[in-house]
Amino acid sequence: MSDADNRQRAEFPPTGFWRRWCEDAGAPVLARVDPAPDDQPPAPVPALAAPAAPGQDASPWRVLIVEDDPSQALFAESVLNGAGMQAQVASVTSEVMAAMEQLRPDLVLMDLHMPGLDGAELTSLIRAHADFSTVPIVFLTGDEDPERRFEALDLGADDFLRKPVRPKHLISAVQNRIVRARALQSPAAATHRHPATGLRTRPQMLQLLSTSVPGARDGATFFVEIAGIAALRDRFGYAALEALLTDAGRRLGEVADPHAAARLNDNTFLVLATGLAPDALAPLARQLRDGLGEHAFRVGEERVRLRAVVGYADLALGFDDPGAALTAAEEALRAARSHTHAVAAWERPVSVEDQTLADLSRTLRDALASGGLQTAFQPIVAVAGGNDAQYQVLLRLRDARGTEHAAGQVLAAAARIGATLDVDRRVLEIAIGALRRQRQENRALRLFVTQSPETLSHAGHAQWLLQSLAEAGVDGGSLVIDVRQEDALVHALSLQEFCRDMVQAGVQLCLSQYRFGAEANALIGQLPLGYVRLAALYSSQLHEAAIRDEMRSAIDFAHRLGLQVIGQQVEDAQSAATLWMTGVDFIQGNLVQRPAGELEFDFQHSVL
Repeated sequence: MSDADNRQRAEFPPTGFWRRWCEDAGAPVLARVDPAPDDQPPAPVPALAAPAAPGQDASPWRVLIVEDDPSQALFAESVLNGAGMQAQVASVTSEVMAAMEQLRPDLVLMDLHMPGLDGAELTSLIRAHADFSTVPIVFLTGDEDPERRFEALDLGADDFLRKPVRPKHLISAVQNRIVRARALQSPAAATHRHPATGLRTRPQMLQLLSTSVPGARDGATFFVEIAGIAALRDRFGYAALEALLTDAGRRLGEVADPHAAARLNDNTFLVLATGLAPDALAPLARQLRDGLGEHAFRVGEERVRLRAVVGYADLALGFDDPGAALTAAEEALRAARSHTHAVAAWERPVSVEDQTLADLSRTLRDALASGGLQTAFQPIVAVAGGNDAQYQVLLRLRDARGTEHAAGQVLAAAARIGATLDVDRRVLEIAIGALRRQRQENRALRLFVTQSPETLSHAGHAQWLLQSLAEAGVDGGSLVIDVRQEDALVHALSLQEFCRDMVQAGVQLCLSQYRFGAEANALIGQLPLGYVRLAALYSSQLHEAAIRDEMRSAIDFAHRLGLQVIGQQVEDAQSAATLWMTGVDFIQGNLVQRPAGELEFDFQHSVL
């Protein structure tokens, strides 16, 4: 056959001969048509009905062909009409949207290169229409430029067919796309369940995961595994085991309701629970475990209770795709197999430092709940001598191994779990309790208590503190609130508001970690302070002349404002002597006494 004949066959199919082109695609079942007499036109070939799954739309498949080349349009229209579909051609781009409204196609077959609006622009226009946003769009093109094709796909096209296309390939591509599209759009698709268990099918569950997991802020994926499956198979055989697992799936669906559930393999089920707060995930995991374990399943003449293992992944931890969430839940399931309670939650891998902080956070949460938070007291001694008893209250926390953690670690753990306010208030409660006991014994005492800026700026904290002092019968002058210089510089305004309430009650303030400088000096002039505690480097680096000179400037500046100066972290006699000669008022550090749990330092007979 000549090239001209080939082109004619491809572009101008003779009437009634479409079946000859499509024999390699499988012969359709048609009603028998008797040959027509020579003087009569051949009888039309009956349309091929589109096969439909139960519950799906059984109407003919509708295809809109957008093609400006008459020969190409006729070719596609003849092939699709001959295959029993309802095909319609739109050859002018300005008519495409009207044709979409009129035909309501199941699929659009479009030439990529069109005059006026090209295929890519038309695709964008169709996708912008709410009614057609999910209609499959397939390009029929001879364009060899992959970038051009990828651009169209980015705009919403579903596939490409290269020209020239064989009729069987055209029919197959259109048919498969429409079948999937109708299945997804069918009302039954959203409610169809496995006929025996009532659970979601695997494809339905995976599709649900693909839309629910990315960007989720709550809920979890749960893997539920039936343990001891090999022993059950050996005892009851394959057929009885399958019936048992079917019953288990049905039961799990009831327990998990209203959350989606599906059977993944022989003995593993998947539950997707959305809209659940983090504190509701563990109870649901136990509910899934107990829902199977507490139910007696009949196997022949026996009744069997199934042991379930549950691992889950909190979607709030952030998963980019369903695969990552499923992998996390599977890792949790492996951990649950060796767990006493057969339930485990996935935790994101962390560094040793982060793990230590996470463990400490859990210890802190338990300590706050049980009243196990502790404090230590370190004396603050006047260099000129005196009988006034005053201590700094230092936060401490002891973990299950007996390791004691200092204030810096505890406060970092508190910030991790949002418990900074609770920790600060607990330390104040301990301090106020000590002041009350000392007052009852007619012993004067002053306590310095460090507070975070978040706590001091918290609405109602000042009123809470004043009320606590009043209820304990404690004079406000016996309490000094310590604020770190770096925190005070950032939160100066909120700190000023707190100070106004405190000054009226006689509560004093101390600026801790004070280092001489223009910004810090300006801050000192704005706050109603009674004390400054020098930065630790003024004790540890006194061998440097520049540090000694800076410290003298800091002490002189504070004294000019009428403030008393505390030298901290004094570890040796030489540092104490240098601080004393430069004019500090108080010394604090291990040289005087290490922090202790009792208020037993003898201020009257102390000698520096």
